[in-house]
Amino acid sequence: MTIERAVTRALVSAAIALGAAAAGAADVRVGVSVSGEIAPGVYGRVDITNRPAPPLVYAQPVIIVRQQRTAAMSPIYMHVPPGHAKNWSKHCQRYNACNQPVYFVKSAEYEPGYKGPGKGAGKSAGKAKGKGD
Repeated sequence: MTIERAVTRALVSAAIALGAAAAGAADVRVGVSVSGEIAPGVYGRVDITNRPAPPLVYAQPVIIVRQQRTAAMSPIYMHVPPGHAKNWSKHCQRYNACNQPVYFVKSAEYEPGYKGPGKGAGKSAGKAKGKGD
């Protein structure tokens, strides 16, 4: 075996080892921060730096997984669909926020009678509601 071939094998082995290590670290989290106006359909963590606190869905923050820590965690502000806020224990992992106190920020979606884009003209629009339907 020549020196060139040995070096090539060593480099290929190192590349494979690095690739395997990177594959093991594939649990990559992507975070979204909402800045500016809160709008229906735009969800994620809300940055309220240098702004007054926005209107909230619940007066107290919600926390799903309490962890023993010496220092208290500051609550975060999240804008999520109303169904996610209502059933937060089912959806908190999607936002990587199960172990943090969360304030849910209100938007037009939380108002009674809100019909978002494309809503209100569903499959049953124009059908009579009668027996047998």
